[in-house]
Amino acid sequence: MTGAIWPGGKRLALSIVVNVEEGSEQSIAEGDRGPEPVDELGIVPRKPMRNYGNESNYQYGIKRGAPRVMELLERRGLTATFTAAALSLERAPDLARRIVEGGHEVCSHGWRWVHQFHMDEAKEREFIAKAVASIEQTTGTRPSGWLSRYLLTENTRRLLVEAGFEYHMDDYSDDVPFWDTVDGKPILIMPYTVDSNDMKMWTAPAYTPEQWYRYAVDTFDQLYHEGADEPRMMSLGLHLRIIGRPGRFVWLERFVDHVLAKDDVWITTRRAIANHWKGLYPPPSE
Repeated sequence: MTGAIWPGGKRLALSIVVNVEEGSEQSIAEGDRGPEPVDELGIVPRKPMRNYGNESNYQYGIKRGAPRVMELLERRGLTATFTAAALSLERAPDLARRIVEGGHEVCSHGWRWVHQFHMDEAKEREFIAKAVASIEQTTGTRPSGWLSRYLLTENTRRLLVEAGFEYHMDDYSDDVPFWDTVDGKPILIMPYTVDSNDMKMWTAPAYTPEQWYRYAVDTFDQLYHEGADEPRMMSLGLHLRIIGRPGRFVWLERFVDHVLAKDDVWITTRRAIANHWKGLYPPPSE
């Protein structure tokens, strides 16, 4: 496996992953035991109560962050993968329509943006099926990939194979796709990354937008360099409520322009990368 293997002899595959989680996060209003703990301010009430401030932070992602991200993709002619919690898309029909009309991919990020690691097998199977049905109803297309809310169970990958998923993103072990088998059945692993993810600007508030940009550029430059000899894929994880804020968004634009200065980068969806990879490297059993 040497040299460029991407279409047209491209040197690097770049997967822009936009997480759509807003509107399906944990909330007292949804019957959950507590409010969503992932808060830009790091404030989690000790008693069960609604965190209206944090809820409004999430709403910003749909109201203002999404239009900025969509307009950037449209202006630059880029396609992305939207890892969407199904309920979030149901509650944001204008965004869902714009994603579909833009030719983007919707990958399943669960039924809601909640942890599934505590679910038993039957409940997790139902959770997966509900997400699939919802996304297909909202977008007209069945999702082919899955990303959990970080933690998963020993059953997850087997249940995804059972449900007909073609690729799984809950892996951080490589810079290219690779095959796994579950009970003798193959599923393509499309590794994701958390190190270049914009979530760092929420979980580590001292991590500035410029630092995030510099790290993303350094990641891109190194993978682009390695891509001359070995296939490489870069994932850039974004969140509407985070990167969509004006002072962060400008750094995303700068990163995109840095990438577009190269004419041999394949910026595409994870589904397209997966399909191309499968064509070159079929499952070991085939």
